[in-house]
Amino acid sequence: MLQELKDTVKKILEEKKADIVIGWKKGTLPGIATPLFMEYPEDVGELIFDHTCRNNLTSYLTKDKRKLSKDHAKVGVIVKGCDARSVVLYAVENQVKRENVFIIGVHCEGMYEKKKLRAAAEGKEIFSVKSSGNIVTIKGRDLEKSVPEKEVLSDSCIYCRYPDAREYDVFIGEPRKEVDVPEEFSSVNEFEKKTAEERWEYITEEYSKCIRCYACRNVCPSCYCNECFVDQNNPQWIGKTPETTDSIIFHLIRNIHIAGRCVDCGSCVTACPVEIDLRIMNKKVEKEIRERFGYTAGLDINEKPAMATFCEHEKQDFIMS
Repeated sequence: MLQELKDTVKKILEEKKADIVIGWKKGTLPGIATPLFMEYPEDVGELIFDHTCRNNLTSYLTKDKRKLSKDHAKVGVIVKGCDARSVVLYAVENQVKRENVFIIGVHCEGMYEKKKLRAAAEGKEIFSVKSSGNIVTIKGRDLEKSVPEKEVLSDSCIYCRYPDAREYDVFIGEPRKEVDVPEEFSSVNEFEKKTAEERWEYITEEYSKCIRCYACRNVCPSCYCNECFVDQNNPQWIGKTPETTDSIIFHLIRNIHIAGRCVDCGSCVTACPVEIDLRIMNKKVEKEIRERFGYTAGLDINEKPAMATFCEHEKQDFIMS
């Protein structure tokens, strides 16, 4: 698949179907790829695609919007299923024009989660991570260990219903429409079984770890506001220090802001340096949106977002008791 991907990207650049294509190349750390910006056909030599290509590259379409749109009329981007949903989100929210993005879909089998790799390595320094079949071999200082692939894959990938792009200009291989995931909301269901006091204790414990580095916000493809509410001084919504109460407010407001917009790419989980369980509340909100409005973010480029439309049959118990 990699050679086909390289040939396709090279042809796209040669035929000027895109002025630049964003993909991945080998990173400086084992098990972690880094973004690659390809402007010329010869740049394709560094391109890779494997279990290490964790980044949701579509965030460059909004966070680096001014520079990209100034220098490149049409941007190509290689996407997994969750990444493609982000492009659809941008299009329906009028952040990008669909005709200005060339989408290259790839067959995704899931991505490694770095904290799971560290756990499997039992804290030892990792030199290399290689996959063979369904077994991942981790080598490092005084370390050589093989584990089942599922043990080091991101939870977002394990419970992903749409691993391949539904919106694309070209797809490498055969795209899957939808994968049956019966336990998609298993973590949310366990969370909902807790009492109100237990849920609050869990939230307080998790968010007390937060150092307010905003890495989760900065990598999130759905967070593209020119000025985030936490950066506003007039009015000032929350304090600037990592007090637990302020951290809770930051995370819960961000959960509300990405309601009906989160594509569960897991970028926030990967970026968090203190390993907060950010996904649990994201999935809780996603479940609410799906049950109340029958909507999943980024599946249909012609469908209005859940928060931008109204249907009479929607649940209104949060308004009327």
